[in-house]
Amino acid sequence: MRLRAPPSLSALLSPPKPYLLSNPSSLSYPSRPRTLATMAKTLDESDVGISCYVSTLAGFRGILKQRYSDFIVNEVDSDGNIVRLTSFDLPPEEFEEKVQENPCSDGKDYTLEIESFRSLCGEVDADALKAFLEMALASETDASPIVLSPDPDKSHRAEVHNFFKRNFKFLVTDTVEESEGSSKCIRVRFSSGKGGGMSKRGMKRKDTKDDKPFDSRGSKNWPEHIGKFLRFNLYKENKDTQEALGLIGKMLGVHQRSFGFAGTKDKRAVTTQRVTIFKQHVKKLAELNTRLFGVKVGDFCYVKEGLVLGQLAGNRFTITLRAVAADCKDTIKAAADGLQRNGFINYYGLQRFGSGSVPTHLVGAALLRGEWKGAAALILDPREGDILKLKFYCTHYTLHFISVLLVSCFFILDTLQCLKKSPGNYLQALKAIPRTLRMMYVHSYQSYLWNHAASMRVQKYGISQVVLGDLVLCKEISPAEMASSDNPDLEDDCNDGDNYLLDLSDGVHSEDKVQFVKVVDSEDLLKGLYTFEDVVLPLPGSKILYPENDIAGVYHDMAKKDGISLTESVHRAKEFSISNLKGAYRRVFQHPIDFVWELLDYTDDNIPLVETDLDIMQKDSGLSNKEVFVDGISVSQTKNLDSEVSIGKHLAEDGNKDLSPMVEPVHNSDIQSPKLALKLAFTLPTSCYATMAIRELLKSSTSVSYHKSLNH
Repeated sequence: MRLRAPPSLSALLSPPKPYLLSNPSSLSYPSRPRTLATMAKTLDESDVGISCYVSTLAGFRGILKQRYSDFIVNEVDSDGNIVRLTSFDLPPEEFEEKVQENPCSDGKDYTLEIESFRSLCGEVDADALKAFLEMALASETDASPIVLSPDPDKSHRAEVHNFFKRNFKFLVTDTVEESEGSSKCIRVRFSSGKGGGMSKRGMKRKDTKDDKPFDSRGSKNWPEHIGKFLRFNLYKENKDTQEALGLIGKMLGVHQRSFGFAGTKDKRAVTTQRVTIFKQHVKKLAELNTRLFGVKVGDFCYVKEGLVLGQLAGNRFTITLRAVAADCKDTIKAAADGLQRNGFINYYGLQRFGSGSVPTHLVGAALLRGEWKGAAALILDPREGDILKLKFYCTHYTLHFISVLLVSCFFILDTLQCLKKSPGNYLQALKAIPRTLRMMYVHSYQSYLWNHAASMRVQKYGISQVVLGDLVLCKEISPAEMASSDNPDLEDDCNDGDNYLLDLSDGVHSEDKVQFVKVVDSEDLLKGLYTFEDVVLPLPGSKILYPENDIAGVYHDMAKKDGISLTESVHRAKEFSISNLKGAYRRVFQHPIDFVWELLDYTDDNIPLVETDLDIMQKDSGLSNKEVFVDGISVSQTKNLDSEVSIGKHLAEDGNKDLSPMVEPVHNSDIQSPKLALKLAFTLPTSCYATMAIRELLKSSTSVSYHKSLNH
């Protein structure tokens, strides 16, 4: 198959290799590459300011995410409840019976309305309408629409439409032609049945042969006793949140924006989270479970309000480190106990900065400098690895599979189209990217500065005490207020898979949070009111305080080297301006909550060591096998075989393509060798990265490339 090529980047973005600075020679970038070719190297933790540890305890070897089922995430809702998939049952009171009950079975006599209609449209149409309503009384609400007599008078047709709106709100009318060139007629049908009618903008829907059901958004016959939002628990394997909701939305025929959720979840993981959708029938959603691969929905209920970003307390992580090796088990035990006792530096993890060849904070720096052309080129210029991957998918997969792949890049196509229409208007092209995505780049740069400031704070002053000029959270505020000021970014430890746009959070800041932070003075030190656990550092913005010690200089010095001012804007695009960002605060130190751990012995790398929510449900229902999902495609295997896809084995002889991924066992030759794993379970507040807790434990990098190398 062939795909139509997008507009040539060489024509839209010249020169093809973007610059990062108007005058690169004037600034020093010792570790910052300037071309896409040099950016292709894997991002190291030190590149984004991650360099310190809390303890001096020895680390050990362990593989993070050898299998996606080794990383399980359960959302913790605002009330502190762990969100789990526990049931596929419908709510006790069947919703469909309430919403789709016979609209004429309420006992009302429509004789007067029919007689009024008789005087308006005549005997024939009145008798047809009467028979139509009688069929409704007999519960035949699926009866075919009726078409009234031809009516060439437009004003009279309008009067008829208005009559039905006033007297029969459960019916819908539209205008049709019985045959080409004939007079127009009015068609009447049930609003809860088949398509037609008016959209919320007042425009008539085009009549289609398949007569798709109405979008229930804005429906007036929604029962008052039932909440307008259907809430459900979304369980997904090896998919990010946007991808999973995109699949569900496509099947339901609703836009992805119709869903509400509190935060994005990891791609390479098994996760469960709460989601809401406006005015949807529960049966319609529940029936998707038979068609969804790698995604399940359950625990349905109706609520009055939909979820919004940030409406969660945190996440419960269950992580299995495989192939654990140390000089002795005591080293592992000491490290695990040390993490529980000492905590970790609350860095933004590598996920925050993307896994592609162009780190997101470099794009953010270009945006803050007002270099629209350079930023656009960094975002849009194709990377060699991306091109090879797309070529492979085009050769070996179906059109549907490729369409799913391209959905994740929809904003790139929109941006290219914008440049094609308005060559040279790079700022406008950048605004074609959804706001949450384009602001992600700026937030990434804020996080980049924060990480470096945190490392300098630990290196210069240690972690044993508060020092003069530190910023701390005031003791007078409540725990809930303290948590809210500590979680400004509304994102989770998310998406470290193949996407290079990963962190979909939209940072926010409430002005009233500023009063919760104070600068430590000599009186505070004498009273001993604060400890290192109270220390916070700011994400740069116009509404925040900086520490009144040497750490403030880290922000300004690094920003100055990047050609950025933290106090004033050099351009008029407010959303890409530090002076327009309010900023926020983040704890420098974090303890894992409700931390438990255990060592596990195992021999087969292909068997998960921890049960997922779906495993537990199937075990309780007596099922012994599990449907395995690999890259969204169902593979029939024995229970819990979810190994990596061996991409090179999709090819078949004579040009025939095997569209079912082959599952390649991990370390097949070592299946019988005894191995050791470390299972960890702990809760973190939102915006905290579990990978940074693992880094403190192992005393080694958390980069994907490093842990992949441990597999060989």
